[in-house]
Amino acid sequence: MDSDPTQAYGWSSDSPRSLHDKIRDDLKLALRSKDGPARDTLRQILSEFPNLTVPLVLKSGKKTTRVKKPDEITDDDILDIIRKLVKSEKTVLQYQDSQSSAYLELLEKYLPRMASESEIRAWIDANIDFAQLKNAMQAMGPTMKYFGKLADGNLVKKILQSQ
Repeated sequence: MDSDPTQAYGWSSDSPRSLHDKIRDDLKLALRSKDGPARDTLRQILSEFPNLTVPLVLKSGKKTTRVKKPDEITDDDILDIIRKLVKSEKTVLQYQDSQSSAYLELLEKYLPRMASESEIRAWIDANIDFAQLKNAMQAMGPTMKYFGKLADGNLVKKILQSQ
């Protein structure tokens, strides 16, 4: 682990380290540097881990689940947790008529960069033949399949409606 106190919080999918390890290391850094907001945010992410479960079928045929072991938790599981927390915080901010918070900004540092409007438009122009579609919205499926969770569905919808 880097012991550099100026180390920035956050994670990149290009990083060789797992997101789980990075969050734990960042929590240690936040504790050492007495960074309360970062500490609390990282603890909030870690507190969601018991919600990650694996389905099981017992010998009796009853279906149940068990909590994932630390080595079974994937980066995608953690990214889903962070996305859920971001969505929740955005809802809270909307009711408070605020645009952002330190909590939201820190959470977003752990998410992969979202595709921009120009990147989505470029991909649609290069890969979608609207002449073969009854309406532009039929391109929503292939576009979202390509970008996955890296594209905002509302943005893709807006782009397709403007075609």
